[in-house]
Amino acid sequence: MIPVNEPSVAAGNEIKYLTECIESGWISSEGPFVKKFECEWAQYVKRKYCIAVSSGTAALEIAVAALGIGKGDEVILPAFTIISCAMAIIRAEATPVLVDSDITTWNMDVNQIEKKITSKTKAIMAVHIYGLPLDMTPIFALAEKYQLFIIEDAAEAIGQSYMSLPCGSMGDISVFSFYSNKVITSGEGGMICTNDASLNTYCRSLRNLCFQDNEKRFIHEHLGWNYRMTNMQAALGLAQFEQIKTHIEKKIHIGQRYNDFFQHLDCFQLPLPYTDYAKNIYWIYGLLLKEHISIDAQQAIKWLCKKGIGVRPFFFPMHWQPVFIKMGLFQNEHYPVSEYLAKRGFYIPGGLNITDEQIEKVAKMIVQFSELTNTMAIDEKSSNSLIPKE
Repeated sequence: MIPVNEPSVAAGNEIKYLTECIESGWISSEGPFVKKFECEWAQYVKRKYCIAVSSGTAALEIAVAALGIGKGDEVILPAFTIISCAMAIIRAEATPVLVDSDITTWNMDVNQIEKKITSKTKAIMAVHIYGLPLDMTPIFALAEKYQLFIIEDAAEAIGQSYMSLPCGSMGDISVFSFYSNKVITSGEGGMICTNDASLNTYCRSLRNLCFQDNEKRFIHEHLGWNYRMTNMQAALGLAQFEQIKTHIEKKIHIGQRYNDFFQHLDCFQLPLPYTDYAKNIYWIYGLLLKEHISIDAQQAIKWLCKKGIGVRPFFFPMHWQPVFIKMGLFQNEHYPVSEYLAKRGFYIPGGLNITDEQIEKVAKMIVQFSELTNTMAIDEKSSNSLIPKE
């Protein structure tokens, strides 16, 4: 089986830095690698402050809380994204308001945002999806016009830029994830970025149980989380960061190799290679089955897995999530592009450890699959199993 993702975690100083943590005894969040990782990351994404946390999800929850978003507030976000985005809003007792995707970029359709803004709207969560950044210029204009916060989720856009602006530099508060499938990884881990000194102070407090830095340490004025990044995670992240240019080049190489193999295939919409404001860095390589193909993503995944190819489905849209349906959210809401992406999209192996030989093997299986698509009969039960009952 060629895995959908296998991180590269031993090509640089990973072992050296982790050994230093163990030998020094600094394995917790108090160790020196945490501060060094924060400083290096701040310089890279052109931010004044960066706060290392335990995960990208933790970063989102702290970001929402730090902006004072709560009951009665609304936050606009894409319907097609990871559940962490909506979850952070809901756990703050605010209301997530969904926007459909753009069929070409798979990002949120920025032209649909303004009609979702109400007097209750407090922020736009700008999520960069799958290696192409969201078109941020309209977001900036809307935020200024309606006095809204921008929460920028750059978890899938590490090393990416919007025009000349690094992803992660554009929100009032921005977040990253360093999960094992990201361009650089700390195993688990995340980062919050801002230029606002007060937000920096509050985020640092929230990640650390809102302890006070004086003799009143164990007297708490606010409720926070234990969302600290450990010194060992930061050591791994820093060693990975030292190789970020090489990692991004490898991702682009993978994407371009797949493009060469698949450009003649009629059954797939391939990832958009560039827009007016960015080139794709192919964090993942997604394939979207075109409308005339009778096979759906579930069937494609099943077939490819049997052939030894690790495959993952695209995101499941927020308005279809069973947990949110049970909560009474998004009733009678439909987002046709997000639904199409969920039913017909999947991504193929593209981890940093993949070899050219493995890329070629994957490509041959995809080409073979494409040749069979017109002869495969669709399984209606399989196809409809994604769609929640009204």
